[in-house]
Amino acid sequence: MIFEFTKKIYGYECDIYGHMNNANYLMMLEAARSDALVEMGMPITQLMQMNIQLFVLRYELDYIKALELEDTVSVKSWFYEINRLKGFWRQEVYDSKGDLCFVAMFTVVHASEGKAKRLSPEVFERLKKFLEKE
Repeated sequence: MIFEFTKKIYGYECDIYGHMNNANYLMMLEAARSDALVEMGMPITQLMQMNIQLFVLRYELDYIKALELEDTVSVKSWFYEINRLKGFWRQEVYDSKGDLCFVAMFTVVHASEGKAKRLSPEVFERLKKFLEKE
C-alpha cells in the first residue's frame, strides 16, 4: 500500500538559493514514514508500548530536482519488502507539478531495548498486509 503525505516548503527549510536544504529532506521523510505508520494502525506510540523500535540502518538518497520555496510537495511512502528483522522502504517526493524530485530507499531494523530483534509472528503478519510489490 502506498501512503501519501503532503507538505509545504517554508523559508526556514531552504538554503540561500531558495531550495530546500538537504538536511531537511530527512526530517520530511521521517514525518511521512511516521504518518504512514499511523495510517497502518501502528503509530510509534503503540510500537513503543509493544516494546518495538524501528531503527534506520541505511538511507540511499537521489536528488533529482530541487524542491522550491513555498511549493507544496507530496511524499509517497511504502515498504516493498519485509521480514521479521528488517523492513525495506521507498519514498518518492513530487512537486506540485507532479514531477519526481527525490527518491529515498532505506532499510529499518526491528529492535527491542536497543538491540535488533525479530518481530513476533503476529506483528509481522499485521504489517505484511501493507506490503507493496514493485
